[in-house]
Amino acid sequence: MTASENFAHLGSMVGGFMFVWAIFRQFFPRQLEKYIEKHFKRLLRVLHPYIQISFNETTGERLKRSEIYTAIENYLSSNSSAQAKRLKADMVKNNQSLVLSMDDYEEVTDEYNGIKLWWTSGKHSIEGSGTTVENRYYKLNFHKRHRDLIVGPYLQHVLKEGKAINVKNRQRKLYTNNGFWWNHVVFEHPATFRTLAMESEKKKEIIDDLITFSQSEDFYASIGRAWKRGYLLYGPPGTGKSTMIAAMANLLHYDIYDLELTAVKSNRDLRRLLIETSSKSIIVIEDIDCSLDLTGQRRKKEKRGEKEIIKPDKKTAEEDGDSKACSEVTLSGLLNFIDGLWSACGGERLIVFTTNYVEKLDPALIRKGRMDKHIELSFCNFEAFKVLAKNYLKLESHPLFPTVSKLLEETNITPADVAEHLMPKTLPGDAETSLKVLIQALEQAKEEQKLKATEEYDKENKSPDE
Repeated sequence: MTASENFAHLGSMVGGFMFVWAIFRQFFPRQLEKYIEKHFKRLLRVLHPYIQISFNETTGERLKRSEIYTAIENYLSSNSSAQAKRLKADMVKNNQSLVLSMDDYEEVTDEYNGIKLWWTSGKHSIEGSGTTVENRYYKLNFHKRHRDLIVGPYLQHVLKEGKAINVKNRQRKLYTNNGFWWNHVVFEHPATFRTLAMESEKKKEIIDDLITFSQSEDFYASIGRAWKRGYLLYGPPGTGKSTMIAAMANLLHYDIYDLELTAVKSNRDLRRLLIETSSKSIIVIEDIDCSLDLTGQRRKKEKRGEKEIIKPDKKTAEEDGDSKACSEVTLSGLLNFIDGLWSACGGERLIVFTTNYVEKLDPALIRKGRMDKHIELSFCNFEAFKVLAKNYLKLESHPLFPTVSKLLEETNITPADVAEHLMPKTLPGDAETSLKVLIQALEQAKEEQKLKATEEYDKENKSPDE
């Protein structure tokens, strides 16, 4: 007999008793009535020793959708497809994945540490402001002897698993700031660590670090640190810094907040932006050496309240063409954003800086504890080339590979330039032709770099009389 049948049977028993009880109360003393009522409740607990907990879809005056209800819905989705006779289907991830859930008035069972539980779904109407709104709910039924285990560890397990499924299925977003407000679009960048042009050993090290971080909530709490981690990505333009960020987001299923510091007017606005970011996210400041003047040692204090005003560099100001581009974000305000008290509001966040010139940044900004992991993305080597050859040409090996390997050792060329030369010019592309085009470009780059080096040497060693 299911939990629903048990409750239906109990309902008919209680209904019959209430009819008899109404007649009884008219003819027997109040004292006897209380005595019988007391013992009836004891009998009821013996006959039906089950507890029921309800979880409504919407809560509060504004009928906001409950996060607990969503987590339960996600958690039960796997059981629903295997047990329920009537299912609901929804599309997620930009209409690319199908998710099944139990329909209204269905029941599924679950087991936790050998204990059997019953989940039922239903709905009821809510009247308000002249309209009627349907409010769905889930009900959990279990034996009262397991109360502590179910109310504590089991429900925590359900919420944790449900939230993890939600993160995996949700559409990730790419946010950018307009002043102190975030706007977003759906994040659909296809980059993964599998397609990233990088040495496999270095790639594995980064992946392991990211996964360890995402699973370390209890560890960070035990050592008294906010659950966040800083990454500094540095190297020449075209070495894959932005692609690396996209791969990190796709690996961990995180949203990305692309923070444009020159659009932030003050420390207060910067703090407001931080508060508005969600957990499971990456906060990115790209080309930090260009967006604000943080080069060298700390700037000499401006005579404006003795603050270290951080101004956009000359190039950025000229591009903006607007006097309002001057930001009054201070270096101390930025440091507080990274690891101050306000940075702990929320959890499971990565803060990523990218720069082309790491040597120009203030040491206080990139020290360990702020930027915990420094990752250099340099020119393309042979191992990175093999990843690109597999991605673009579907090649694991080729007789021209040794020539490419030798030229890469002698030439500085970015993965972006290599990828452009490997891009097939026709469909389907000719792999050998693409490799020959790359070799020609490498030989040309080698000659240009040799000529440039010669000119610089001659210039440095030119005598004063010449």
